[in-house]
This record gives sequence, C-alpha cells and structure tokens, in this order.
Amino acid sequence: MIVAGIEAGGTKFVCSVGSGPDDLRAETRFPTTTPGETIDRAIAFFSEQEAIHGQLEAIGVASFGPVDLHQHSPTFGFITSTPKLNWINTDVLGHLSSSFDVPIGFDTDVNGAALAEGKWGAAQGLNTFIYLTIGTGIGGGALVDGRLLHGLIHPEMGHIPINHNRQRDPFPGNCPYHGDCLEGMAAGSAIEKRWGQKGQELAPDHPAWELEAGYLAQALRSLICVLSPQRIILGGGVMEQAGLLTLVREKTLISLSNYIQHPSITDRIDEYIVPPALGNRAGVLGAIALAIQAIS
Repeated sequence: MIVAGIEAGGTKFVCSVGSGPDDLRAETRFPTTTPGETIDRAIAFFSEQEAIHGQLEAIGVASFGPVDLHQHSPTFGFITSTPKLNWINTDVLGHLSSSFDVPIGFDTDVNGAALAEGKWGAAQGLNTFIYLTIGTGIGGGALVDGRLLHGLIHPEMGHIPINHNRQRDPFPGNCPYHGDCLEGMAAGSAIEKRWGQKGQELAPDHPAWELEAGYLAQALRSLICVLSPQRIILGGGVMEQAGLLTLVREKTLISLSNYIQHPSITDRIDEYIVPPALGNRAGVLGAIALAIQAIS
C-alpha cells in the first residue's frame, strides 16, 4: 500500500508518500503561497512519485483551518473563514480530486496529528485522548470513543477562555478575535509579543515559563473535566522549552485540586501529560493516517 499525505500549514506544506513512520518513501516541503500555486505543487509532486512508486491508493490532507468537515455540505473539503485571507473558501478537496481519482481523507492538522499518535505514537491502545499543539498558534484535536471529534465544525481548543490576572500579567492578549483567550495569552506569537523575544531565546528560569505553564494548566483542567481524556499529548515548538512540560504537569495537578481522582492523574501524571512520540513528524504522519482511514 502506498498513500500520499499533505500537512497543509499556514506557512508551509509538507507532502509525503508512503504508508507509515517506517515507510516514508519521499517527502517535500515548500512555502504556502496562493492556493492554486501551492496545491498545484503538491499535485506535481504526487504525480512524480506515482511514476516512481506506482498509483496512489488514497490521499490524506491535514489542514490549517477553519475547514468544513461535513461530507454533505456544499463546501465539504474547503478551507473556510481562515485569517489567511487569500485562502478563504478554498476548495482543497475539489482541486485534488480533479487530478487523482482516489479516496481523500480531509481533516484539521491537529485531528490528523491526534490520529497518527493513536495509530503509531503516544496514544496507542487508547480510544479517548487529546492532542494539543502549542506553537505560533494553539490548536487541539481529539479522538473520542475511537472517532475524531468534529461536531458543529471541529474543536477550537486554542480559543477557550482562561483566567487572566491583569495585575500579574498586564499583557492584553494577542488573539484578534478574543484578546486574552488561551491562544492569545500562551501561543508562541503571544510570548514573543509580550517579552519582545521568541520563546526559544528566553532562559529556562525566565518568568515567561511560570506564566505559560499556568495558562496551559488552566486549559488542561477544562479539557480534562469536559472530555475526560485517557491521555493528553502536548506538541508544538513552545513545548520544546526545557522544563516546561514538568511545570505544566505540576500546575495541572494544583489546578485540579484533587477533584479528578484517578491513578493516571494522581499517581502517574508524567504518563498522562506527555510529548508526542512522533515528534515533529506527527503532522505529516497524520495526513498519511487520514489517507489510510479513507480507504477503510
């Protein structure tokens, strides 16, 4: 079996051909420019790979959003009301379907990453878990009872409200829609705007990380109480800061105040809130996983 995957990001596309983490036969990446130019580059790459490896069986797209995931909608497979203005109402699925007559799996980038972590990574054997990425922005995907969570549109975990103590942290927030939501206060772009430096340039003992861990812990408490996940995976560039994951675990326990009584949390928090086992490959492997899912 050989399938294709597109990790469609707001700044770059990553395209791969293969069948899983141990079988990625080719990969390319290029900047996200205009919709036509960018998707055509993906199509050209896949056509080249078909000439080498044979016909693709399916394509998976793990996309930035918001996107329309409802199969009976006239805009199914579209990137819809995105802040990336020249991509508003882009028919990604239709563009790919015009070149490849194969099943196409389409979902959010974070749902794709969650699917990959469930299939090959840190959530193997679990049927209800969350994948949260903390990078330039914040997004979350979830499997609930073995199915990717969609609902009215799809989860927007980065935009949940958090308690903002303005005396401790006078930063107003960086979200153009909500100001001081989780993304507005804890995304990499917010860290840079608040402190005038990128997160990776800040020392491990910088006060930024106490704030960051506190905001993330608030969000995790809410997500734990709402979805009761069996595990939470925290990915994204911000989480690569040394010591941050340990701080988040500690502050999440404090925030929960012993209300959720389960050994996975009370006794094994370091196995409950974990990094992605697939590392920075979770996104493109998520697209491969969506392609495989589209066949079954």
